[in-house]
Amino acid sequence: MTTAHTIDLGVRRLLVAAGEAPSVLNTQPWHFQVRGDDVIELLADWDRWLRVSDPRGRSLHVSCGAALFNLRIAARVAGRMPVARLLPEPEKAPDLLATVRFDAWGQSSAELRELYELIPCRRTNRQPFGDRLIPAPVLAGMRAAASLERARLLFLDRRSAADMLDYAAIAQDELARDNEYLAELAAWTAGQGVPAHVQGPFATGDVDPIRDFGRRAGSARFEPRPQLAVLTTAGDEPMDWLRAGQALQRVLLVAAKHAVSASFLNQPLDLRDMRRRSDPHHRRGHPQMIMRLGYGPVVPRAPRRPVTDLLVQQA
Repeated sequence: MTTAHTIDLGVRRLLVAAGEAPSVLNTQPWHFQVRGDDVIELLADWDRWLRVSDPRGRSLHVSCGAALFNLRIAARVAGRMPVARLLPEPEKAPDLLATVRFDAWGQSSAELRELYELIPCRRTNRQPFGDRLIPAPVLAGMRAAASLERARLLFLDRRSAADMLDYAAIAQDELARDNEYLAELAAWTAGQGVPAHVQGPFATGDVDPIRDFGRRAGSARFEPRPQLAVLTTAGDEPMDWLRAGQALQRVLLVAAKHAVSASFLNQPLDLRDMRRRSDPHHRRGHPQMIMRLGYGPVVPRAPRRPVTDLLVQQA
């Protein structure tokens, strides 16, 4: 039987890196199964699925995609060449989101090693950001990072960003009238998930560019013109959501390389999913994440599950 106490130290390091990924409400909805020396399976942990706000499982898949990207990068740095197969048996094994086979030994690049070292440093930052604009070369690097994972990162101009903030505020108000949503939110902000110390302050002034989880502390004035971006995919199915998660994490690590912070404004997407609405086809793709970007202070991280909780035992 494979347990967290008998796995190879190298595999443990891979799983620790995977577990550092961002996830919706910090649910960390993933499990892993180690099969021999050359395969790790990524499985959905449906006990951590947000049934109310994520009825399609879209956010769960995006979260697991981010963990998959960390696993891939950690493997490359360890000298293994990972080959990931998404949704290998959707009918027979719906919990199995990806298999990662390590087919060969090889060397990683300095760029990948730098991204790997940033995995534990990346934080979701719900504090006010400075007014400094992100330079064009940094934006280009983030856009290229999304493209490498078959997604698109669209940076909103000032008018579009203002409209998006309005949409987020309207969605926030509508969600606040849904008792089932509020109960689910409370369950993931009381000690686990998104604890109070990472929720950020109340906003003073006219701009409130962070999501309200109900346990904010203190108050502060946020940047008057937040810099926003939207991550999109060509389709809107589980395969696309897993790709979006991988793209998201690559973008966030490239951002962290340049000291760019990020937080999320996904209320419109949650409301869309809860109402079972679908987006019309658009040449720019289907929105999967709405991000606020900028230069913020150092912040603490949300708690992470130990490796012992991540492993599925294999007979």
